[in-house]
Amino acid sequence: MFQITGILLWLIIIPYCIGLIPAAFTAADRRNPAFVFLAGYFVMWALFGLVTIPVVLFVRYDNFILASNCFMALSILCAAAGVGLTYRRKGSVRALVRPENPLRESFGNAVRRMSWAERAEWLLFFVLLGFQLYKAAAYASFDGDDAYYVTVSLIAQQADTMYTILPLTGRHTGLDIRHALAVFPMWTAFVAKKSHIHATILSHTVLPFLLLPLTYLVYYEIGRLLFDGRKSGQDIRRIKPAARRADNVAENRSELRSGENLPLFMILMAVFQIFGNVSIYTNETFFLTRTWQGKAVAGSLVIPALLWMFLLLSDGRERKGSDGFRGKSADTKRAGLWLLLICINMTAGICSSIAVFLVSILMAVTAVCLAFVERDCKILIKMGAVCIPSAVYVLAYLIVGYGYLLQ
Repeated sequence: MFQITGILLWLIIIPYCIGLIPAAFTAADRRNPAFVFLAGYFVMWALFGLVTIPVVLFVRYDNFILASNCFMALSILCAAAGVGLTYRRKGSVRALVRPENPLRESFGNAVRRMSWAERAEWLLFFVLLGFQLYKAAAYASFDGDDAYYVTVSLIAQQADTMYTILPLTGRHTGLDIRHALAVFPMWTAFVAKKSHIHATILSHTVLPFLLLPLTYLVYYEIGRLLFDGRKSGQDIRRIKPAARRADNVAENRSELRSGENLPLFMILMAVFQIFGNVSIYTNETFFLTRTWQGKAVAGSLVIPALLWMFLLLSDGRERKGSDGFRGKSADTKRAGLWLLLICINMTAGICSSIAVFLVSILMAVTAVCLAFVERDCKILIKMGAVCIPSAVYVLAYLIVGYGYLLQ
């Protein structure tokens, strides 16, 4: 009972409530439960890195206890703030589980409007997803990295210390800079500690049921942006002006929903994941066989989430506001997206040290392209500001790595 309660609290309830904070500063037509859930995880992981990395660097003994208590308090405060902010803005509990979106149908109406072909396609996708979840949990893959990453989580859970005991020998050791700043295994240890589940069981059995659907939620959000309003090849530019008029909102709901191409896109992504094991180094291999490792999360979840944010920030509706027109609230409606972009960058750091460099390069290339396309040099400044936490991370890595900070 304690295990189930802990899992529901720290893997479902707390992240969702935290995600209500960036959702409150995002345009109404972007808010949905999937957005809130994804946002909550990226904000939560960023908070975990913000708390844990300084503790790893400056506290040697019982540092896991200190980091866990600080992160737990901060997470609860942020979750309470998200609930309070949403309730204050909307004045109802219903808004907590169903964020307002005037251009979106209810789930039941959306299903009823689907053709039988679309329903069959969605059913096929869920069969493929279920197959992957079954294989990931029932046929867990064990590799050499588990001797380090999972054991590090287990040591933190049982000995209440982080990166001071060498997993391969059990002896005390100095700070291993290669792994110490990538604290994703410590988040696994935190969840294991609070839910009273063995870290190995959590990693190999529970986390695949979280991280695999979480990754497909990112693909779903990307697909919604790529195929929004393009049902049966209809031009999206003909749909947007009609959707702006309040008297035609109900008529255009079926046109504004994600098009018929979305389930095909999801099926294609699932097939790529299943048959992508052409090498032990491919992203698909890490996604299904090393799901619980930080490097797998960085490649399968963090980088696609960055692409998702780039699509949102470059969309015309986001630049003009949720109603399609420029207004004073347009920047406010994008604040949540910029906050998420910062948190996704910070999440890359807790997953893998090398991911920080990859994400920074991707950010730089995207910033140059967006500035050129939109003819706005301010984008370069904004993207540079987003990368400040990554720059601090890299600086700490270099200082510690060359021995100027710790001996």
